[in-house]
Amino acid sequence: MLTRFITRSERACEFSSKVPSALFVLLVGISMTLTVVSSDRVSAETFRELLWGDTHLHTAYSFDAFLNGNRSADPDTAYRWAKGLPVIHPYHRARVRVKDPLDFLVVADHAEFLGVIRTLYYNVHDGPGAAFAEQVRNAFDNGQGGAMFRDVLPMGVVAPGDTKDPISDEGAPNALPIAAFGEQIRRDTWAETTAAADRHNEPGKFTAMIGWEWSSLPSGANLHRVVMTPADGETARTFMPFGSDESSYPDDLWAWLDKTTQETGAEFVAIPHNSNISKGYMFGETSLNEAPYTTESARTRARWEPVIEATQYKGDSETHPELSPEDPFADFEAYTSYIQQNRQTYVANKGDYARSALRRGLEIEERVGANPFKFGMIGATDSHSGLSAYEEDNFWGKMALDSTPETKLKYGVGRGVTGWNIGAGGIAGVWADENTRESIFAAFRRREVYATTGPRMKVRFFGGWDFDKKDLGASDLAKPGYSKGVPMGGDLAGRPEAPGGLRGLLGRAAPEAPSFLVQAVKAPRGANLDRVQIIKGWIASDGLSRERVFDIAWSDDRMPGASGSLPPVGNTVDLETGRYTNDIGESELVVVWTDPDFDASQRAFYYVRVLEIPTPRHSLLDGIALGTEPPKEHPPTLQERAYTSPIWYTP
Repeated sequence: MLTRFITRSERACEFSSKVPSALFVLLVGISMTLTVVSSDRVSAETFRELLWGDTHLHTAYSFDAFLNGNRSADPDTAYRWAKGLPVIHPYHRARVRVKDPLDFLVVADHAEFLGVIRTLYYNVHDGPGAAFAEQVRNAFDNGQGGAMFRDVLPMGVVAPGDTKDPISDEGAPNALPIAAFGEQIRRDTWAETTAAADRHNEPGKFTAMIGWEWSSLPSGANLHRVVMTPADGETARTFMPFGSDESSYPDDLWAWLDKTTQETGAEFVAIPHNSNISKGYMFGETSLNEAPYTTESARTRARWEPVIEATQYKGDSETHPELSPEDPFADFEAYTSYIQQNRQTYVANKGDYARSALRRGLEIEERVGANPFKFGMIGATDSHSGLSAYEEDNFWGKMALDSTPETKLKYGVGRGVTGWNIGAGGIAGVWADENTRESIFAAFRRREVYATTGPRMKVRFFGGWDFDKKDLGASDLAKPGYSKGVPMGGDLAGRPEAPGGLRGLLGRAAPEAPSFLVQAVKAPRGANLDRVQIIKGWIASDGLSRERVFDIAWSDDRMPGASGSLPPVGNTVDLETGRYTNDIGESELVVVWTDPDFDASQRAFYYVRVLEIPTPRHSLLDGIALGTEPPKEHPPTLQERAYTSPIWYTP
């Protein structure tokens, strides 16, 4: 099946002379009346602006960032970088700068030992912590910080037999000798962090959101969440960030968020990240304590976790070739190293990836009537250098130590990870009413957000029952999008009755399947687009979920082959120079697509994936700079992409 689509340059308005003039006047009047009724809502939504930001940035206040060479980049440095100002790199001390400033940033330092190691190293020379502070300084200055991290500073790891142990932990080291004075350091650091956010917050221009990371890591299974709030610093200083040292259970985090909201009025969302290395526990069939999901527990999780981080430095979490074997683009930026001292063989589990989690959510909802995995998707960096660097040609590594081609081999020694395993990405696109804490937070709540692996592709995605190719001629696709459907992150209401109202007057039957309006525009500094796809998941008659990838719009004059697959777009990357051209691809793809396999009785979700033409990966650029062959960890080129939040259909 060849999907019909047109690009912006080919759009045309259609007019029919078959409608009698009197009826035409009547219909115009009805149309004008309908427009007036909904004009306030639609006009407000069409003015939503696309904002770009990073919700996952670490500074020297995170103990692992300090351990890995970030001794100087604090929250002030992070915000200045995000605003586009030149800053000093914390390791090699060069002046660095992001090409395009961000619209918002969340400094999300680890709640565990917040600021403690940095303060011990620089400021503690006498008193009860002096001896341990000297041990810290000696270890770090002698290159033994890694051993201290492994042996003294566990994150969310608890001893066997402890009731907080969710996955039969292998045990924890001896208690830290900083408990007596560490809490005051954490409070002082939290006060500094929240004050910096307020100083840099400029409503309408730049938003500094307050947040932290809850870093549960039982048995090396990554269960981390970034917690974000629209509260101001004064409110945030009335509580301390909840850490995994208080509990490794996500349920306890959500309970704390609920309690703190009631006590302070602050709102929160928790954003899971790196589900790809969660050993199947992030989106498990049951809750972490092995309790089956109930209607209440499913709704609780969906309330606190409306968005997940689908792509970042430590790999892509959309899907995996073993889970989506019929998807030729599933093998992208794979990261297969668990966070633990003794490396285990990587296994891709259904609970590790967004697409299989969305499918599992439908299956759970079929049983209990609520979906715990009804989430939108964003990208973020997880940078620990204090610099939100997500561009392939302006990438400064995950840690400060792996910020140069020569030092990338030193990162992660002993667990099979180098700086070239790390990907340069991603970033969050947010459709918000304005650039303020409240508006950005509201967009996360309603899931009107999407992920890219770095490039700032503009993507709109609407679902409804009445979209047709005439809508492609709109000067602003948001107008028909919001007036005739729901945006990404939304719920598609059931099929309208037929015939009735204006539809009956026009003699039109009710649509048999929903239609989707999609617009994808290349990043201003980026590569052309290869294709736009819709990924559908649904519940089949046997009660199990299925998935299918549809190519719905593509560039150039390619045609699907006999198998229905679309030929590759080509590759213009020069492996000798690291340059590419936009001689292939399209700058914009716009399409109305109708699901050809729709069954009104089946639960389903739909999300958009946009692919760029191939471009050089940062590892290729490093190899060229070093005058060597490109590192073998990943292919030298990649197809950057965007993932929208889904639209759900419920019978």
